[in-house]
Amino acid sequence: MSLTPYPLRRRFALVLGLAAAAALVLSLTASATIPVLKIATDPFTNSTSQHKTVVEPDSFFFGSTGVAAAQAGRFNDGGASGIVFARSVDNGVSYTSGTLPGITVFQGGPFARVSDPSVAHDRKHGVWMVSSLALDATVRGVAVILNRSTNGGLTWGNPVTVRNAAANEDFDKNWTVCDNTTSSPFFGTCYTVWDDFANGNNLKIAFSTDGGLNWTLSTTPNAGVIGGQPLVQPNGQVVVPLDNAAETALQFTISTNGGVSFGPVTTITSITAKVDPGGIRSGPLPSAEVAGDGKIFVVWEDCRFRSGCSTNDLVFVTSLNGTTWSAVQRIPIDPTSSVVDHFIPGVGVDRNTSGSTTKVAVTYYFFPNVNCTFSTCSLHVGFVNSSNAGVTWNPFVDVVAPMSLASLPNTTQGRMVGDYISTSFNASLQARGYFVVANPPTSGGTDCQTATPNCDVSLNTFVNGQS
Repeated sequence: MSLTPYPLRRRFALVLGLAAAAALVLSLTASATIPVLKIATDPFTNSTSQHKTVVEPDSFFFGSTGVAAAQAGRFNDGGASGIVFARSVDNGVSYTSGTLPGITVFQGGPFARVSDPSVAHDRKHGVWMVSSLALDATVRGVAVILNRSTNGGLTWGNPVTVRNAAANEDFDKNWTVCDNTTSSPFFGTCYTVWDDFANGNNLKIAFSTDGGLNWTLSTTPNAGVIGGQPLVQPNGQVVVPLDNAAETALQFTISTNGGVSFGPVTTITSITAKVDPGGIRSGPLPSAEVAGDGKIFVVWEDCRFRSGCSTNDLVFVTSLNGTTWSAVQRIPIDPTSSVVDHFIPGVGVDRNTSGSTTKVAVTYYFFPNVNCTFSTCSLHVGFVNSSNAGVTWNPFVDVVAPMSLASLPNTTQGRMVGDYISTSFNASLQARGYFVVANPPTSGGTDCQTATPNCDVSLNTFVNGQS
């Protein structure tokens, strides 16, 4: 097997030329800053990865209970020391945190490293789940695994196996959801999507009907993909928005029989994305969610609305049936004459809303000026929302104080906040973003990579949910 470093093997660099576009530096108009709450930190102490670092969160709310999970102790060449979680039972007002047990050698588990946490809840079986990607010492994806909680996320069991990789396989980019609609013919079925990098990023999907204890491999088309995020509509149809392997097209595949088989991978639209500056690890992976009426929203970073592809906007498409899709629409966070660069969006949709009153929210990262370098780029977290299914959008919020890229852990593909960010709605119809806050190291210099274990990178959310 090739020992090429993990991130470079799994994320294709987007070879897009830098456009020489003259644009006015816009004075950003944003609403008041949202106070933030630190909810999880890196507890690991092994000398081989970067501490204290937490990256790449996902989250899910069911009722007033919410769970977020993220990588902790990021390695330079791929994966992390473990997965941390934060759990709230009061709509996100307060949290308890811990680590998922039994995964890596740093906590008595069998695997060298772990990556890509994805949070789901199975309403029928009363099970919370966090799937992740288990890595061996060569940073090969050797298994998709899943930790389960049967007491509302309070405690977690050792991982079960969704699928072990064969000797010629190398797994990547898992994502898990469950069918929580009581009237669905497949109520209580959960789905996990991933790809096999060693075989052209070949699409893999499995389903479970017993709360994630046992998994059956679906019949899937032979297609090279990355970043699939399955969605379950109220009628039980599973729609999986995903990128092609080169991240140059947004596509989808559908199952109408509870995950037994999936149809052909079909293109929705091309993707045109500018390489984000400063050497930050990013790309146009899709973020997807579904409303109460089954309407799907897919968001990604794209520069098609900018002259000369000068900088990335956040754009989205929608679909009611999973086969017919809207034209690509731009989220108008700022004018197309600005030099703001928007990237790594995480969309949340309130499943208690439908039709013209569907609530949509997006948490994302941005640079106020795309014309920056590693030393001058100012990293921000943004939040924007809509109360009418994306027809209009409220003014964005500049969530946290500017962050230096040097404060982030380093990887072989650049400084990392994660390939994903997350937004979830709670039972009070409030949106909560889950994101990385990187402060300068507490000692040992200003660069997280060399100051480890004294970095200060944590998982955070809003103090108050956004209505």
